[in-house]
Amino acid sequence: MVARDSLCKEHHDPRVSWQEGLPIPKLEDTITRYLNAQKPLLNADQFRKTEELAHAFEKGIGRELHEQLVAQDNQNKHTSYITGPWFDMYLKAREPILLNFNPFMSFNPDPKSEYNDQLTRATNMTVSAIRFMKTFRAGYLEPEVFHLNPEKSDTEIFKKIIRFVPSSISWFGAYMVNAYPLDMSQYFRLFNSTRIPKLNKDELYTDEKAKHLLVLRNGNFYVFDVIDRDGNMLKPSEIQAHLKYILSDNSPAPAFPLGYLTSENRDTWALLRKHLLDNGNEEALQKVDSAMFCLSLDDFPIKDLVHLSHTMLHGDAANRWYDKSFNLIIAEDGTAGINFEHSWGDGVAVLRFQNEVFKDSTKTPAISPQSQPAAVDSSRAVQKLDFKLNDALKAGITKAKQKFDATIESLSLNMIQFQEGGKELLKQKKVSPDAVAQLAFQMAFLRQYDQTVATYESCSTAAFKHGRTETIRPASVHTKKCSEAFVKGLSKHSTEELQNLIVECSKYHGRLTKEAAMGQGFDRHLFSLRYLALAKGLELPDFYQDQAYARLNHNIISTSTLVSPAVQLGGFGPVVSDGFGVGYQVQDDWIGCNVSSYPARNGKEFLQCIYKSLEDIFNVLKGKKIGS
Repeated sequence: MVARDSLCKEHHDPRVSWQEGLPIPKLEDTITRYLNAQKPLLNADQFRKTEELAHAFEKGIGRELHEQLVAQDNQNKHTSYITGPWFDMYLKAREPILLNFNPFMSFNPDPKSEYNDQLTRATNMTVSAIRFMKTFRAGYLEPEVFHLNPEKSDTEIFKKIIRFVPSSISWFGAYMVNAYPLDMSQYFRLFNSTRIPKLNKDELYTDEKAKHLLVLRNGNFYVFDVIDRDGNMLKPSEIQAHLKYILSDNSPAPAFPLGYLTSENRDTWALLRKHLLDNGNEEALQKVDSAMFCLSLDDFPIKDLVHLSHTMLHGDAANRWYDKSFNLIIAEDGTAGINFEHSWGDGVAVLRFQNEVFKDSTKTPAISPQSQPAAVDSSRAVQKLDFKLNDALKAGITKAKQKFDATIESLSLNMIQFQEGGKELLKQKKVSPDAVAQLAFQMAFLRQYDQTVATYESCSTAAFKHGRTETIRPASVHTKKCSEAFVKGLSKHSTEELQNLIVECSKYHGRLTKEAAMGQGFDRHLFSLRYLALAKGLELPDFYQDQAYARLNHNIISTSTLVSPAVQLGGFGPVVSDGFGVGYQVQDDWIGCNVSSYPARNGKEFLQCIYKSLEDIFNVLKGKKIGS
């Protein structure tokens, strides 16, 4: 029976996919799109050379590789052509996952302020997370639907009709109106999962039988069961009692906090983990790896949004286990967020989880601030994990902490909120809000550094079976022309001409977005062909050795957007040392940007340039003449 333990009602088996596989684009389309993306980044001579290499690749070795990829895909209809290579890309990466891969998303506060008490919120969110897990595992979690044409499909009538169509053909009904149920294959890794460090390539580990929660506080590790022998969730008052016990435990912080190891280089961590296992810590590590998720309770309040970003993006590694599928972090004042490991899944699955947990914990909270914890013996139910450390492990932790401190010291996080307009005004002016935000980033970089550089925008391909992400390439000949007009040639253009340039950028960006969402970008295709060449032991084709290819994949501006009633802000580290990580939100009447950078770039100045660019764009759209 699925009742208060669960969130949704209609029954769907999330493991049965009715979706089509991710399509492999035509090679000639991929090459055309690739060259379009290169155009704004190269001068005439460089472009000529890149064009020659691209067409030679298209006619020669690229064609052979493409045909092999298509043949391989036809033999593996149960999955998508990107799945294996993409998992490998993440799991073979040897850099620390901290900042390089793990992003964060922070929750909005509970609208009822007294519910933001740390113990109350931690209990309610834990209960809601378990309800979500039980709903999903019972097959009652409906897939989300991606609407390419919301006017037709995001309607009550369509939802009613599709509900009564047998699932074997409902996909086609949705397909007819451009509405795609999203892939749910990643969801099972949300719970009881951990990335295990191994030499050369990590492994993903999931133990769905485990019934316990991992709680970190003050660098100490605690576990207790949240599911009983019959598979039912513990009473919320019992979970509250155990969390209260942990929050009142005054054990000192460990001298050598183990969490730092998860911020290390993956090979270094793999060797140290072997030491841990050899030193008699197998049972304790097993408890960490198999736990439902990691609840990190921090002993300080959040000062402001920048402090919030630092806390959720990296925090104090002593109180995190970055390898867990996700850490649910709750500060002393009840501010909550999620830091998640990226190899197992993407923002779509985590955002769905956050939306449901936020809605459930605020609309139907399991306990209130007046609720009394159950009279149970938490000292017996809660186990504090002790780790046996030898000198080599202590030295390893000390070194990991030094590296962590140095890395965090070099990281800058800055943010702005542009309050002079947002989605509503942009839609009135018939331009895409996302296109305008991306145009502002291009304009800002040109203003700051006088150049156009490789830019990455993440786009989900979850409309397809085992889809992951595709890249939208926002730097185009259109954004370059428009940016140069605003930054360098204002006096030469009328307001109407500038408006037309913005509209051109919006149309082109809209096309790129649609192509990417439908699996018709070029990045994943080229990535898979390169992966196939290397897997077959071939010499890397000249096309991939072109400096222009390397430069395009050195994403100096890496961007990702999210809008959700549950999320206050999100962010991630720069993907290259001389880059910016830009998390942004376009709301109804404001636009927010959260920018990360290292010393090679000035994030504060970049944000000032973004603000100025947004100001100019909005003024032009409102018909105002702007000064240079």
